[in-house]
Amino acid sequence: MPRALSILPDPPPAPTAIGLIAGGGRLPVLVAEGLRSQGHPVHGLGLADQYDQSLPGLCTTFRDVGLLRVGTWGRALARLGVRHAVMVGRVDKATLMHDPLRLIRHVPDARTLLGWFRRLRHDKRSSAILSAIAEELDRNGVALMDSTAPIPNHLATAGVMTLREPTPNQRGDIEFVWPMLGEMLRLDIGQSIAVRERDVIAVEAVEGTDRMIERAGQLCRAKGWTLCKGARAQHDRRSDVPTVGMQTIENLAKNGAGCLALATGDVIMLDREVLLERADQLGIAVVGIPTARPTAADLMPPKSGIMTRAGVARL
Repeated sequence: MPRALSILPDPPPAPTAIGLIAGGGRLPVLVAEGLRSQGHPVHGLGLADQYDQSLPGLCTTFRDVGLLRVGTWGRALARLGVRHAVMVGRVDKATLMHDPLRLIRHVPDARTLLGWFRRLRHDKRSSAILSAIAEELDRNGVALMDSTAPIPNHLATAGVMTLREPTPNQRGDIEFVWPMLGEMLRLDIGQSIAVRERDVIAVEAVEGTDRMIERAGQLCRAKGWTLCKGARAQHDRRSDVPTVGMQTIENLAKNGAGCLALATGDVIMLDREVLLERADQLGIAVVGIPTARPTAADLMPPKSGIMTRAGVARL
């Protein structure tokens, strides 16, 4: 019978060695920088053919590991004395398939095959995969941590985050659709809904947010629609936390959106300050919404204040 998982909500006191299991994209780099700034030595395991090339220089030690060789991850970290790890970053399947010779590096090990046979043959949801990986790491004494703990300054916060504010229609759309988003997240269907004038344009499913934004832009030729994004109910923050980045903002602008509403504390904003500056340039209002149904006060800054990109400066 597998042992109970040791899940840590926050990093242990510095300077504790932390493992970083890294896929692709900017997020692993931000996490490595965050861990270093908190005083933690970082021992990186980069998924072969996936990770950003700047990542090894941010780590105390670094090595490539095969995507499908999960059994080696925990052993590699345990040999370094690592007992806590963060797992972040995307996996680009197209990169894996581009060169058939690279598949040799990704031949599954025995532990991965066993985990697939026991747990994942009939349930391939992200939560099931994460649970299987966490269980295998735990066998080697390595506990996955909350992946957002090293980057608190990159999470969505309550209220209007851009200098640009939502229009009255956009505020009304957020109030209208937010309960629907909550129900969709509870049912684990997807993480985003596009809406304009109280009409749901598109709902995210397996295609991901970027393709859903493109679909919404094709379906709604009128400008100024709103994208609402959150995290599924009881979301496991050890990995796969909803994320928006510069590409999201550019894609929204390209496809006619005018507002982005994010669940407070549940969505990562990559390079947050740069993202918000770009959103202002492109005319996209970005607002953080509490997980409960928003009120008008949640969507507007206090009257007795001056809006700045960092928040409201009270007079």
